[in-house]
Amino acid sequence: MDSAADLLPRWRPAKQWRKAMNVIRTCHRLAGLLSASTGHYVAIKILAADNDDFKGLVKEKREDCFRRLGGGAGIAAALESGVESGIRGDEHDVRRRREAFGGNTYPKRKPKSFWRHVWDALSNVLLIVLLLCFGIKEHGLKDGWYDGVSFFLAVFLVTAISAVSNHGQARLFDRLARDSDDITVTVIRGARRQEVSIFDLVVGDVAVLKIGDVVPADGVLLEGHALQVDESSMTGESHPVHVDAEKNPFLASGVKVIDGYGRMLVTAVGTDTVWGEMMSFIARENTDPTPLQERLEGLMSSIGKVAVAIAVLVSAVFTARHFTGSTMDDQGRPLFDRRHVTLNVMFRALVKILPQAVTIVVVAIPEGLPLAVTLTLAFSMKRMFKEHALVRRLSTCETMGSVTAICTDKTGTLTLNQMKVTEFWVGTDRPRAAAAEVAGDVIGLLCQGAGLNTTGSVYRPDNVSPPEISGSPTEKALLSWAVEKLGMDADMLKRSCKVLQVEAFNSDKKRSGVLIRDNATGAVIAHWKGAAEMILANCSAYVGADGVDRELGLEQRRNLEMVISDMAAASLRCIAFAYKQVDGEHSRIDDEGLTLLGFVGLKDPCRPEVRGAIEACIKAGVAVKMVTGDNVLTARAIAEECGIISTNDPDGIVIEGHEFRAMSSEQQLEIVDRIRVMARSLPMDKLALVRRLKQKGHVVAVTGDGTNDVPALKEADVGLSMGVQGTMVAKESSDIIILNDNFETVVKVTRWGRHVFNNIQKFIQFQLSVNVAALIINLVSVVTSGTMPLTMVQLLLANLIMDTMGALALATDTPTMALMEQSPICRTAPLISNAMWRNLAAQAVFQVAVVLALHYGGHVFGIGEKANGVMIFNAFVLCQVFNGLNAREIERKNIFAGVLRNRMFLGIIAATLAMQVVMVEVLARLAGTERLGWAQWSACFAIAAMSWPIGWAVKFIPVPDRPLREILARRSRRPEDRI
Repeated sequence: MDSAADLLPRWRPAKQWRKAMNVIRTCHRLAGLLSASTGHYVAIKILAADNDDFKGLVKEKREDCFRRLGGGAGIAAALESGVESGIRGDEHDVRRRREAFGGNTYPKRKPKSFWRHVWDALSNVLLIVLLLCFGIKEHGLKDGWYDGVSFFLAVFLVTAISAVSNHGQARLFDRLARDSDDITVTVIRGARRQEVSIFDLVVGDVAVLKIGDVVPADGVLLEGHALQVDESSMTGESHPVHVDAEKNPFLASGVKVIDGYGRMLVTAVGTDTVWGEMMSFIARENTDPTPLQERLEGLMSSIGKVAVAIAVLVSAVFTARHFTGSTMDDQGRPLFDRRHVTLNVMFRALVKILPQAVTIVVVAIPEGLPLAVTLTLAFSMKRMFKEHALVRRLSTCETMGSVTAICTDKTGTLTLNQMKVTEFWVGTDRPRAAAAEVAGDVIGLLCQGAGLNTTGSVYRPDNVSPPEISGSPTEKALLSWAVEKLGMDADMLKRSCKVLQVEAFNSDKKRSGVLIRDNATGAVIAHWKGAAEMILANCSAYVGADGVDRELGLEQRRNLEMVISDMAAASLRCIAFAYKQVDGEHSRIDDEGLTLLGFVGLKDPCRPEVRGAIEACIKAGVAVKMVTGDNVLTARAIAEECGIISTNDPDGIVIEGHEFRAMSSEQQLEIVDRIRVMARSLPMDKLALVRRLKQKGHVVAVTGDGTNDVPALKEADVGLSMGVQGTMVAKESSDIIILNDNFETVVKVTRWGRHVFNNIQKFIQFQLSVNVAALIINLVSVVTSGTMPLTMVQLLLANLIMDTMGALALATDTPTMALMEQSPICRTAPLISNAMWRNLAAQAVFQVAVVLALHYGGHVFGIGEKANGVMIFNAFVLCQVFNGLNAREIERKNIFAGVLRNRMFLGIIAATLAMQVVMVEVLARLAGTERLGWAQWSACFAIAAMSWPIGWAVKFIPVPDRPLREILARRSRRPEDRI
């Protein structure tokens, strides 16, 4: 029989401990699930949005608060962010931070509502609205309401179309403005660099800054090297400010990085930032007119004065005829009876005359011109955006049509910006397999020079996936080469060395340097990387593939210079690596007596479409000048490949920046037109080139992508920044952003600029032909017969077709390649060219002849007086419809080219014809018309269609190139003044 002890389970300590550990692990996992479900990032404690000290950290530069919170690392920890890894960055994390601290957006001006646009449209036709009262006063309420409703209908049509159009264009402008503000920012989230919209930036983000960036939000510097910012946008002081992670860590949104690079921790976004606070006070609507709009206002003023003069004359004739008894009623009796003169009779007579004069003024003044400009600019901006060009300033749409010279960058604009290392030299040796043929010490030094002297980064998510390499195209190419060919391990390299000092690359020095300390040996080494001939000039020794240092004598230097020249002649960008072992941690990185490690040649192929684009520019009278920092041989090779230099241009000059810089202003002016390529240029060389071109009378466009291009971008008539590789400073300084960095897009923008001016000229020709015809018709008919062929309502409906419908039809035409076969538009060119005067005069004479012939001889059709008046109105309107097609081409005889592709134009023509049919056949009483038969309609169409052969024939008449104003001014001078 077993004892009680034998019946008890045996105590096994190891098994019991395993059970306990399993229970603990299970509890930990459950706790983790619960904490995840309740939202971990709600627990951002000490830096809550209501913490006053934290709110004023950057605004008031509170160093005491910065120290108390533990510096940059302490603030990052409190914000649940990491100095190296940033925030976690998932959707839940970003949403919680945005809820706690707000988004990175600023208050914008409130756009006009649709009803505000309706009111603006009504305010232009208030004189017409007053005619409703005149109609009721003259005929009484019973019969006068027809006139009132007719006027109201005309006003309603004009108002509705104008309001809908303006509201749509305003929304388009606002949308494009938002797109121009939406820039990308490099941040570190989940230990990985990534690009995010500036609007998606949140508190706790770690943002990467480099030269040319604009600080996207308020924050503190975590780590940086030689970081300097321009705070002139905040303080007005233009001198650079050094930012240090310990002594002066504060970075305000909106300031510009002018040197160095670093990483910052975002502590405030949106309206909580310094810039956001300013924007909340200055958000307002920009209503400044463009230069073309100002010129059109002057034209409208001149036309208005003529219209008022004719209206006064018509009123005087009407008044004289009425009060002398010359104006008869339908029974042939005088309307004015001298025997029964009362104040009421005289007032009613004046009330009848005044609306007719006012109508003449309203019809004659081209109120559709501002609408045409707005529509053309909006349509052009929208289409240019689809073709990868974002317009930031409206006036540049017009200026691009006058450009005569384009100063363009090479990298990324003329080339694909897809760099790859294709050649590698160690001293005078060219190893085919770097890892196998080059000594290990040399490989290690090259890895340090490429992996530590860089603003790029290498991120390897795991041991299987390929590394993710970020940075500029040059840095990415060098890092990819170091990883693939040299076997560089970026993470191990950073752990084995400490960066002591950095001298960032800029266009003046054309090189960058870094001072590092090897953690294993304690050796302090200075590494330099940059333009090959500049690095070589500072070298006194070189390293061979065997790792042995050799003295750099004259013969060896000559051989190395030949290597550089050969690579440059093959259109390769040659980059040199050099190093020097120094004694201690100096304040300045030593760049004298260096030892050359080697050269690499980077190939950046030309864009396949760039040669055709440059040929189109040259054909259009636009000179293309390449300005680059590359070696003169590399620049020449690329220019020949792109077509900037050709055998057909023996006068073209290839010059280096220092040569141009050494010349006097007079010498520069003498050769500036012949310059095709400027190599090894500094920012001030590019600026001087732009200034000399402008002094020679050129309208200059400049492309740029870096901070060094800002002076030239601002000096140029049109600044074109690059959207992909361009820095934020360059984009802010530009007028147009080329979103795909392609020179072909620059040519498209030039064509659109010419098209804007061309569209406005088309509408002016169309409008003035109607205005001139209407004024002459009314003046002649009133003086000769005392009546007007067109009633007031009919004139207002014709005005609707001229102003609104004509603007909609002609402002939405697309540009043709024929525009690039013409010379650039002179900035002082008259709005009305001699060819336009010829065309509009022919059409105006034709329309005057048609209307007066029908007015005085319409009885030949065997119809009544009222039906004859309707035929006059119908023929006059149809003449405008047919003349709209004539207006599509000012010089070309084929007016139907491309018309089927413009659906908007065809739709407007169809809508106008439908509206005319409704006015004549349906709303006869309101419009003062009566229905016409098929014969009358056919006659009207036949008469109107005659404007096509007239418009075609008149274009055979040659006109002088000199503006009509100059010709008349010259003839008006006395003979002795011409000598």
